[in-house]
Amino acid sequence: MGGFGTTFAEDLYHLFLPALTLAFSLSAVLMRNLRNGIIEVLNAEYVDFARAKGLRNRLVLGRHVLRNALIATVALFGLNIGTLLGGAVITESVFAIPGVGRLMIDSIYGRDYPVIQGLTLTLAILVSLVFLVTDLVQAFLDPRIARR
Repeated sequence: MGGFGTTFAEDLYHLFLPALTLAFSLSAVLMRNLRNGIIEVLNAEYVDFARAKGLRNRLVLGRHVLRNALIATVALFGLNIGTLLGGAVITESVFAIPGVGRLMIDSIYGRDYPVIQGLTLTLAILVSLVFLVTDLVQAFLDPRIARR
């Protein structure tokens, strides 16, 4: 049956290590980028002005600092989605998880070109949709864009 169990709880148990593998590959880069963004935004004048107005520190960090620091991190996450999907193909193969990644690897070895083209097109559309969602999230986070 591959890398799965027979019940939903066993499926989650068997998916823990592959999910951890994929998460560790991207989390260090994202956390480092977010840290640098927060440090950069903390030195901005509008943060000093917000503190001078007497706003609570939690409000300053939430509304002014984190919101502006997340813009670059969201963009980096969106750009790394393709890499994450490629890593998922390899991870599914290594952990013997039946899925799109395993189907892609088997199709490449079997030279089944229509399946390869279909999966590639599907993954390309998925990455494009993630780019669209990334742009929408960035527009939502950007304080320079007026909302009505």
